[in-house]
Amino acid sequence: MRKDDGRVDKPGSDSKYLLITSLGALGVVFGDIGTSPLYAFRESFHAAEGLPVDERSVLGILSLMFWALILVVTLKYMIFVLRADNHGEGGIMALTALATNALPRLNGRKMGGLVILGLFGTALLYGDGVITPAISVLSAVEGLDLVAPNLAGYVAPVAAGILIGLFVIQRHGTARVGSLFGPVMLLWFGTIAALGAFQVIANPSVVAAVNPRFAADLVIEHPLLSFFALGAVFLVVTGSEALYADMGHFGRRPIRLTWLSLVLPALLLNYFGQGALLIDDPSAIENPFYGLAPDWFRVPLILLATMAAVIASQALISGAFSLTQQAVQLGYLPRVDIDHTSPREIGQVYLGTVNWTLMVACVLTVFAFGSSSNLAAAYGVAVTTTMVITSILLYVVMRHRWNWSRVLAGSLTAGFLLIDLAFFSANIIKIADGGWFPLVIGLLVVIVMVTWKTGRARLTSRLRKSELPIERFIGSILQHPQSRVPGTAVFLTSELGMTPPQLLANLRQNNVIHETVLLVTVRWEPRPRVQRAARATVHDLGEGFHQVLLRYGFMETPLVPDALADITLADFGFDPEDAVYFIGKESVIPSHRGMVIELRDRLFAVMHRNATSVIRFFGLPPEDVIEVGVQVPM
Repeated sequence: MRKDDGRVDKPGSDSKYLLITSLGALGVVFGDIGTSPLYAFRESFHAAEGLPVDERSVLGILSLMFWALILVVTLKYMIFVLRADNHGEGGIMALTALATNALPRLNGRKMGGLVILGLFGTALLYGDGVITPAISVLSAVEGLDLVAPNLAGYVAPVAAGILIGLFVIQRHGTARVGSLFGPVMLLWFGTIAALGAFQVIANPSVVAAVNPRFAADLVIEHPLLSFFALGAVFLVVTGSEALYADMGHFGRRPIRLTWLSLVLPALLLNYFGQGALLIDDPSAIENPFYGLAPDWFRVPLILLATMAAVIASQALISGAFSLTQQAVQLGYLPRVDIDHTSPREIGQVYLGTVNWTLMVACVLTVFAFGSSSNLAAAYGVAVTTTMVITSILLYVVMRHRWNWSRVLAGSLTAGFLLIDLAFFSANIIKIADGGWFPLVIGLLVVIVMVTWKTGRARLTSRLRKSELPIERFIGSILQHPQSRVPGTAVFLTSELGMTPPQLLANLRQNNVIHETVLLVTVRWEPRPRVQRAARATVHDLGEGFHQVLLRYGFMETPLVPDALADITLADFGFDPEDAVYFIGKESVIPSHRGMVIELRDRLFAVMHRNATSVIRFFGLPPEDVIEVGVQVPM
């Protein structure tokens, strides 16, 4: 049975599977947000230079952190945003699809605005996907200076080596990576909870920070400094967007269960513990996290923190896989090889192209910036912008898909935007100091996506000018008989009911038609597998022509020859040994209507030329494939 969040349950195994999946989610989804205690409290006071480290300021900062975790992560993302899934998939691309599908009557300009908004938010997460692994691993390796100062000159090479190893293991699948990282993160959250609890017990008055009055007092007494501090307080909720993007890997139930039962309590205990420590010893602000540990535990804690910081990169990597898969399915990126690594989770995928591209980008970023401090200014700008976009798109989904009242949807959205824009404003001032980096990456990704989408639309429009309904083509054969040759010709086409261009080209060049002609269209279903009996739908068009629709589940490899051989209709008679496959090979000719348009067309031509081979993607025998080339001027 398939549930709404994309999971496929096996009878009698739900509870065990939920626990196993929750452990995997712990290792993949919560690494980013789970390592924020390493630096969030310290950076909050460093960002607000001049803010006194006294009880009132500590309680104020702590109150801001507490309510950020409750309102942003728990309320907004866990309760509302995770509810917005597209066949089990999460992430801003899935949210964009839900929003646009909920408004079929929206005019083209407004619909295009929503799409561009969603694409920009998606693209910014790719920027975050480059920065987060780089800064996480750099900060982890820099922590080794406490035990081995002589390694300071090797920080960047060691960080690059760790990143390469992290990306290499991705091919084993999110589930296996999660099972490897899960126990480490379980130890991490248990450790930081225990360290914080000891300090809270020693100074229980710190619990008063749950009162939002302390946050309000801080803003009133130090308005400018609290504004600067807010940009660092935001660090406690970084990872929220990646958490949503990773929903397809595990489903919403394991993510919610893990957050409420373990991650949130552990984070709160540690932050409150750091606050209690700073109230007793303001000098601990230089490193309040490690200040929680006794001297004998410092080295083991540094090693554990190093592993946790490396694992923090996983949420962004797996999130990038999910976003790319969705972008391909929605037609915003060219076809790539997608390996499904789990029979139960629709979103557990591995994309080699994305993996290696991210690896190269992260390694180059490590050497370009050199230290986590140099990268810190770039951290947060992309995520806060994406959070604002998520709130806007969520309003559309609440109003027009969930049919909530304008008052309810508007009130919730206004509250979310008030918080999002406060964080956004505190981070946007970092643009000149490095915040431009993720914005540039995001802009480049948007250009690629829009170029592919519009290019495919123009290419399809050009090709359709030479297409005609298959009924008319067969009718013309009856009026003007053509030579028929033995064998079966298989034409792969994306359009049902239309004559493939390669069929027309073959007739023009060779003046013959095969005795049996199969027009094959492949469709993907939002379930793991399609039963063999339901795989194919065949429509006899007459004169030896058949329209074949093949359906595949997301866990299946679309092997077209095997599927055709399984069809047992009496009048079908497909023989793999007697078949030849015709596929289209369009060569895009860029236009010469100005430099900008020509550059756009050349970019599309490069992407089109490097898309995954149709032969490999559909399992066609290369020796029986004929590519019909068509030059298409753009």
